[in-house]
Amino acid sequence: MSYLEFKSMFSRIPMFSIQDIEKIFPGFDNRRLVEWQKKGYIAKIRRGYYYLTDQPINEAFLFKAANKIYSPSYVSLESAFSFYNLIPEATFVIRAVSTQNTAHFDTPLSQFDYKHVKPSLFFGYVIETENNYTFKIAELEKALLDFIYFKKIDDLDKLDGLRLNIQMLEEGINWNKLEAYQLRFQSKTLDKRMRMLKSHIYA
Repeated sequence: MSYLEFKSMFSRIPMFSIQDIEKIFPGFDNRRLVEWQKKGYIAKIRRGYYYLTDQPINEAFLFKAANKIYSPSYVSLESAFSFYNLIPEATFVIRAVSTQNTAHFDTPLSQFDYKHVKPSLFFGYVIETENNYTFKIAELEKALLDFIYFKKIDDLDKLDGLRLNIQMLEEGINWNKLEAYQLRFQSKTLDKRMRMLKSHIYA
């Protein structure tokens, strides 16, 4: 098989697994992957996952990759804050939530960090499309709850260190939805931290 044949099938699927290849090309010779990596046509994200190197690498691509290489997962925490313009800078680590074990992958594309949640807390995400890439990302309300839940924000200094854009937060958040999502955590610790956050916002 030539690379041009392969690319013609995967040009609309810029990142793919070995399983994806075998569905389209049964009996595919994996030695081609080694050959094409050496030639710079494709690159490995992590074991078993690859991407076409002529694809533009942007935030949407990285979010799509985060969903793909560790599934099920959705982008959340600081990465979602950056997407919603709640923090002043882009994040260098793509942070996500998964029902799989907590994991971290240091790849040629980026670092990908995953927090484990039980299945009952795997909710509150939407499917966004940007730059032709479709990816799962937490709603603003769920991203905030995920962050407060995982990051152990127990005092205002830690909260101020995040440099949240309070005005954007107030304008963008649906407090009724947040409270409904918060109830599903059934966590007194989270409730305490959220009371601190609200008192800080409306001080």
